[in-house]
Amino acid sequence: MASTPSKDYRRREREQKKADKRRAREEAKAEKLAAEKAAAKLAAEEAAKQAAADLEAKIEAEFEAELQAEINAKKKDSN
Repeated sequence: MASTPSKDYRRREREQKKADKRRAREEAKAEKLAAEKAAAKLAAEEAAKQAAADLEAKIEAEFEAELQAEINAKKKDSN
């Protein structure tokens, strides 16, 4: 005679499947959040590096402009 699982056993199995799915969703959500935080941190670091590079380029351009102005003034005075 074949025995069938009891209703209580089936209920526990369903509840276990639901709990496993819920745990998997929560883990996926946590991983996604961690990845977003890491991406945001990386983007902030890149933006800071770019801002520093832009500032350095601006300072260099101003220096070059001043130097060229001085050279032009010396040429004008010597003529």
